[in-house]
Amino acid sequence: MAVFFLVLTIILWGAAPIFDKIGLQNTKSVMTATIFRGLIVGMLILLIGIFSGKYKELFSMNSKAMLFFSLSGLCAGVLGVFTFYKFLSISETSKAVPLAATYPLVTALLSVAFLGEQLTVVRIAGTLLIVAGVWLVK
Repeated sequence: MAVFFLVLTIILWGAAPIFDKIGLQNTKSVMTATIFRGLIVGMLILLIGIFSGKYKELFSMNSKAMLFFSLSGLCAGVLGVFTFYKFLSISETSKAVPLAATYPLVTALLSVAFLGEQLTVVRIAGTLLIVAGVWLVK
């Protein structure tokens, strides 16, 4: 089942930038695109929460979880989407997406610094492969 969700994620995340690029080519403002995307995502998530009954769990979420999900939403859902849209609007999609997808490098470094995770030889090798891939794409 994990492989199914992995493949589905790859397909969905792979298709989304194509839709984004076409949308950006037909929009006057990156900010407008970001706002519209946020509204659509918010409405769909709200509907899913209501129809699944999971919205009730929001009332039992602790404040630490709320804080960190809010920070994640700010980083990835607002600022990250805006900066990605700006980059995508002025770049070729086939270059922009792989370059933007190097964010796991930042995650790896931050997870060592803030979560106490180990930086292993295999992870360092993987990081170097990502850097090599970025060099090839640009």
